[in-house]
Amino acid sequence: MRRPLIAGNWKMNTNRTGAVELAKALADGVGETAAEILVCPPFTWLGEVAAAAGSSPVQVGAQNCWHEPSGAYTGEISVDMLKDVGCDYVILGHSERRHVIGETDEMINQKAKAALAGGLKAILCVGELLEEREAEKTDEVLTTQMAGGLAGITDLSNVVIAYEPVWAIGTGKVASPEQADAAHAHLRKWVENNYTAESAAGIRILYGGSVKPDNAATLLSLENVDGALVGGASLKADLFLPIIAAAG
Repeated sequence: MRRPLIAGNWKMNTNRTGAVELAKALADGVGETAAEILVCPPFTWLGEVAAAAGSSPVQVGAQNCWHEPSGAYTGEISVDMLKDVGCDYVILGHSERRHVIGETDEMINQKAKAALAGGLKAILCVGELLEEREAEKTDEVLTTQMAGGLAGITDLSNVVIAYEPVWAIGTGKVASPEQADAAHAHLRKWVENNYTAESAAGIRILYGGSVKPDNAATLLSLENVDGALVGGASLKADLFLPIIAAAG
């Protein structure tokens, strides 16, 4: 049985006060849940959000990392730094990193290897652009991103996949249940073909892209959807908590 994971990606939002208040509201409001809960604030608030979450079920992750342990990499953050402030997870390969910042599969793969070696769990984001969806290249894009991002990684026990159709991120558009489940099924079959049936059965595949309280239950009920990577709705406790509740 795959335990659902509900992760909030705060992106470049919140200030110190707001981040701490949000973390406390989530910690106080989450109650009993079957889901694993994660929030990923900006680097600057990681330590304070971890402290505010305290002993609650709310875990803290980062939105990115660098693949080297230290050195002359101005503006970058190492895995050890993230561990030191209380991170359990790191998001890698988010579409905004790929298509705005210009990260390649090779760069994402280096980061994934470093994160896993350093004791973080890695959420590898994959997903197609609108023009790729319309050209019926979704499966091809997902296969390329999976092969590139996971190259040389033999153990998937600390890897989570997040399927995020780029055309659904921050647009209000959501993949239909059929589109979402088909993409997740393709990803799970890829894992089975390239690893083992046991790995495929165990790996969690999240859906991301305009997840809200009113569509969360439908998405989370799909056979191959094991949670959600939530953007805008994770910035308000009264929106994020119902999504967590929808996971059971």
